[in-house]
Amino acid sequence: MSYPRSEATSELEKRTAAAAAAALVESGMTLGLGTGSTVAYLLPILASRKLRLRCVATSVATERAARRAGLRVERFDALDELDFAVDGADQVHRSGWLVKGGGGAHTREKIVAAAARRFIVIASSDKLVDELRPPVPLEILAYGVPSTLRTLAPTRLRGLVSPDGGLIADYSGPISEPGLLASRLAGIPGLVEHGLFGPELVTEIFVARGRDVERIEGRR
Repeated sequence: MSYPRSEATSELEKRTAAAAAAALVESGMTLGLGTGSTVAYLLPILASRKLRLRCVATSVATERAARRAGLRVERFDALDELDFAVDGADQVHRSGWLVKGGGGAHTREKIVAAAARRFIVIASSDKLVDELRPPVPLEILAYGVPSTLRTLAPTRLRGLVSPDGGLIADYSGPISEPGLLASRLAGIPGLVEHGLFGPELVTEIFVARGRDVERIEGRR
C-alpha cells in the first residue's frame, strides 16, 4: 500500500539536497543561483557559511531572497563565466534530462547553466521520474503569438511573463524522445527558449531521499 507523501518529507528532502550542493561551494567562487522552492533552502545555508561569493540570480525572487540572506548578488553583465551553478528541476530523469520552467525563468536558468563550469541540480525524490511528462514550459515572443502557438501546437499560454518580458506557455504534446523534441522546438521562430535541459548541460544531480542523497552523473 502506498501512502500520501507528507509536506514535511518533501521539505526535508529539499533542504538535504540543497545542503549537499552547498557543501561543494568554496570561497572566491562565482555562483549562479537558480529559481524555485528547493533553491530557497540553498540561500540561507550558503549565507551561514560566510563565504566570499559573487552571485548571479536567475529571477527577481531569487535575487531578493539572496540579498535578504546576506549574499552578494551582481548583474550577470559583470561576469562572462561562472564557476558553479545550482538549480532545481520540475522533473528529473536518470538519463540526465530535465524539465524546468515551472516558475517561468527557464531561459535565464539555461543561460546560467551553460555559463557555469559545473551545473548541479538539486531535487527531492518526487521529482525523479521514469518518463518525462508534459507540459514543457516555453518562453515565446509577444510578436506574432497566434502564429507561434499554431506552429507549437498543442501549446497554451499560461498567463505569466518571464523576467525578461517573454510570454510563458506550456507545450502539452508527448516527450517520448526529448532530444528530438528539443531540436524541433529550438528551430521554431518566435520561441525564445524551451524547458528541456539536456544531460550535456548537467554535471551532477543530487536527489534526496529522506536524509540521504543519491548522485546521478550528467554528461558535462
